[in-house]
Amino acid sequence: MKVAVIKYNAGNVQSVLYALERLGAEAELTDDPDKIRSADKIIFPGQGEASSAMIYLKARQLDQVIREIKQPFLGVCLGLQLLCEHSEENNTDCLGIFPVKVKKFIPENSQEFKVPHIGWNELENLADDVLLRDLPDSKFLYYVHSYYAELSEVTIASTHYVHDFTAILHRDNYWAIQAHPEKSSTVGEKLLSNFLSI
Repeated sequence: MKVAVIKYNAGNVQSVLYALERLGAEAELTDDPDKIRSADKIIFPGQGEASSAMIYLKARQLDQVIREIKQPFLGVCLGLQLLCEHSEENNTDCLGIFPVKVKKFIPENSQEFKVPHIGWNELENLADDVLLRDLPDSKFLYYVHSYYAELSEVTIASTHYVHDFTAILHRDNYWAIQAHPEKSSTVGEKLLSNFLSI
């Protein structure tokens, strides 16, 4: 099985490659449209800023490639946000795979809730979805983000920080996780393993 990890103007890609290697997946970091199209699975990870990431994707026509993918596709962290319609981060139009808006955390109590949100939070309101099967009883994932996807009809799991927000999305062959599964111990490993088995 060949896994393409999309290379673009974003950080945190190496830890995803290590996690895939631990799971026995043959993964390649690439921005080559042909390699992405021919992969069995595609992962779109990253930490960074939405508008500069979209500029990079458009300059290489990767925005169109992502919209045309038929294989199982997984966005992670910034990858989730870029798959949504629009982000408040620099007023950025995104890829529009998910009919969801991305907003900035604005806590009423900045002493209690710091932004960015950094730390472990539990998955809640899990739908019956192949990505969520057989997860450990303790479903905590590790988050690092200042922006979040709103709850929507394509939300398959939520998390609470400041308020409830989307933790995981699914529509057609696209899934996306706001947390970092590659840094989330056994729960994150199981999510990645479930994706690879789709």
